[in-house]
Amino acid sequence: MTEAGDRETMLRRLRIRSWRRGIKEMDLILGAYADHRLAELDDETVALYQQMLLENDQDLYQWVSGQAPAPPLYADLIADIAAHMAEHVRGGVA
Repeated sequence: MTEAGDRETMLRRLRIRSWRRGIKEMDLILGAYADHRLAELDDETVALYQQMLLENDQDLYQWVSGQAPAPPLYADLIADIAAHMAEHVRGGVA
């Protein structure tokens, strides 16, 4: 398998994991983000996203919604996810 094929397989798995979370809100937030942005991210950010998916959904929701500060490791990624969520809520697109 090619390096591009390996990346595409990994992105496909991450999209599935993004849409199948523990709470519906995170399914919608992370699923939409993965569908729209994951392929654009560099390998380092994709690896960070993969690591972030191991975090508890309630914590992720609080970070994305601004109810609690995100850990410094995830701060930029969470900010990007929150901006994507806000953009799509305003636009009426999930």
